[in-house]
Amino acid sequence: MTPAKFSVFRLGDSAAGPVALIWAHGWGHTHKNMLPLAQAMGRSARSTLIDLPGFGASSLPAEPWSTADYADAVAEWLGGEPPARRVWVAHSFGCRVGLQLAARHPGMLDGLFLIAAAGLPPQRTLWARAPLAARRWAFRLARLVTPKGPARDRLRSRFGSADYRAAGPVLRSILVKAVREDLSEVARTIRVPAVLVVGDRDRDTPPELAMRLNRLMPQSRLVVLRGFDHLDVLTEGHHQIVQRLSEFLEQLA
Repeated sequence: MTPAKFSVFRLGDSAAGPVALIWAHGWGHTHKNMLPLAQAMGRSARSTLIDLPGFGASSLPAEPWSTADYADAVAEWLGGEPPARRVWVAHSFGCRVGLQLAARHPGMLDGLFLIAAAGLPPQRTLWARAPLAARRWAFRLARLVTPKGPARDRLRSRFGSADYRAAGPVLRSILVKAVREDLSEVARTIRVPAVLVVGDRDRDTPPELAMRLNRLMPQSRLVVLRGFDHLDVLTEGHHQIVQRLSEFLEQLA
């Protein structure tokens, strides 16, 4: 793995509490998406927010990283930080990194607070899988008659998701790797307390995914927030997130 520098942003000081919160954003976002929540926690804990490599002010990895590579990079950075009780607070893609970090580097974290967690393949009905399968076959057939180069790139953009279309070549490869990952075995090895928060209207990482993670992680607790989707759980659900996180920190104290 080629090193990539990533930017960190700090809030609060040691007087804010015994726990250090490490905030990790979702795909296509930056630390700014987590900043209002971190500011709201200012009296309870000091916070460090990360721009994951490839996003915000951080550099792009030289090659397509897996989420394990992201976790190893974070662990290397945390190894140079002062000792602290650390809780990883993350949204979506950042949850994948947190799961890998807790599993690959035991003792590095004291807790996980995962919002709209990704990491398991979706469970879809036959009717839901059919149009996806048809789209994949249409792409494969079109690729056979499309020469490599700009035309092939345009084809991928046409058939790819909004996140895929918005990403450059390296990030596209990282996204494809992440989407194909199944972190079931990773989740089974995690032994730190965890809270899994998900909105009941989330279609990107639906509640059934969080329920499966909850069953896999022996020290996890599931919280389903009514009326929120994948993104507005961070904004409209702000106060409920802060309340649940504050309760979690009290339990860890």
